[in-house]
Amino acid sequence: MLARTIMVQGTASHVGKSVLVAALCRIFYQDGYRVAPFKSQNMALNSFVTRDGGEMGRAQVVQAEAAGIEPHVDMNPILLKPTGQASSQVIVLGRPVGNLSAREYHNGYAQKAWEIICQALDRLRRCYEIVAIEGAGSPAEVNLQATEIVNMRVARLAGAPVLLAADIDKGGALAAVVGTLELLPEEDRRRVAGIIINKFRGDLKLFQPAVDFLEAKTGIPVVGVVPYFEGFRVQEEDTVSEESLRRSRTSSRREVEIAVIHLPHISNFTDFDPLEDEPDVNVRYIGKGTPLGRPDLIILPGSKNTIEDLVSLKRSGLAGEICRLAREGVPVIGICGGFQMLGKELADPYHTESSIPRIEGLGLLDISTAFEPEKVTTQVEATVSGRGPLLSPARGQRVVGYEIHMGRTRLGPGAVPAFHIHRRSGEAVDCPDGAQDEQGLVFGTYIHGLFDDDGFRRQLLNALRLRKGLAPLEQGGTSHLEQRERDYDRLAAVVRGSLDMGRIYQFLGLPGPKSRGSMAGAV
Repeated sequence: MLARTIMVQGTASHVGKSVLVAALCRIFYQDGYRVAPFKSQNMALNSFVTRDGGEMGRAQVVQAEAAGIEPHVDMNPILLKPTGQASSQVIVLGRPVGNLSAREYHNGYAQKAWEIICQALDRLRRCYEIVAIEGAGSPAEVNLQATEIVNMRVARLAGAPVLLAADIDKGGALAAVVGTLELLPEEDRRRVAGIIINKFRGDLKLFQPAVDFLEAKTGIPVVGVVPYFEGFRVQEEDTVSEESLRRSRTSSRREVEIAVIHLPHISNFTDFDPLEDEPDVNVRYIGKGTPLGRPDLIILPGSKNTIEDLVSLKRSGLAGEICRLAREGVPVIGICGGFQMLGKELADPYHTESSIPRIEGLGLLDISTAFEPEKVTTQVEATVSGRGPLLSPARGQRVVGYEIHMGRTRLGPGAVPAFHIHRRSGEAVDCPDGAQDEQGLVFGTYIHGLFDDDGFRRQLLNALRLRKGLAPLEQGGTSHLEQRERDYDRLAAVVRGSLDMGRIYQFLGLPGPKSRGSMAGAV
């Protein structure tokens, strides 16, 4: 028997679709169902590598975690990673197939992609009881309705009732709902079973006339008004969270300041969520026009277009500031693309990422990088092998993470590896990773997810504290992964209390919860 399906679409991008689907996954999981997320096509720079080396969008990883299952590329069969103004790297079932322009993709490749989407959804529906589907952008983009493969076409394929979500925090939510429905063909309009108003602030009683208006105007029930929530984190899909950026613009009295350079094509920015959650750390995202100051640590993050982001860094003057501070003894860490930027040279002879064939790096590490057509995507287990004030306290410690890169980096005589990889995708290996300078204050690595490790993160932060004359802190009682699970439960509690779940189960054709475990309703 095929799984029942339900779909969340939005009146626009960034209305909270991915978070709502994560909440529904957690609710169904708490209620005793085997549930999986699905998004046919995702456009995002924030990605993850599965156990078998497949690359998929971070949002579906979050939703899978909320559902209590391991992520699989069938949950996001098509991932588009923008490489320029109108082109993307196309990743199919976890593997890159090439870079295509928007015209090439929509007018040629999309139909082939649709066949893959149908097969992936069918496999999921044969393994689970419920599939919670996420749309993309808006279903009312009339110029794309004939070729789209992510909204109503998926709903029709799955026979899924649609919940239409609108973000009221930005204003214009009622007009967006009515306008979206007006622009839909009649067949698709009938598929919309319920309306969700998301990110509401204020008194619900005062909002009731708006609910009455929407239901009278559209003939579709408002199945919930979800409040704007703060105080817990659900990882963002493809942009650094507004809360993180807001904190970057405000002063903080926290003892350790970390500056993350906000590159134009920043990727895998969720690497730094665990740092933001530390009680003694202020993470600031530094973009164009934001003063760098003199932080305790500078981090260069991953990038989907490393060379062009390095050009931007130089033009903005930030490259010069970073190099000056590094020479003055401010520690610098590079992750993936940021690691490559720290070197002497980056070459792209095959134009894998950029039209620029070669560029000088920041020169903070004695390394050089060349981009190759074949992408490395693998989960890894490694140990810390570097020395110096940053890595010596953690030397020999085991860390886990994942690699996503097309560059191959060669170390010169002035650099030594920072880590040593022992397993890749479950297979034993023996190879170095990353590099550090002779003083041990600058290092880089290809390992994403490094700061998820509670022990490594705290040892690094304590090394920064000692450099400031501050006493080290003990590792907290709740691990980062445990906190993430608690946040999923809190998200589910908020959304469960805001939606008419009885009606949603009716849409699914299911009687309701099978069981209500101890997680249900936990805050």
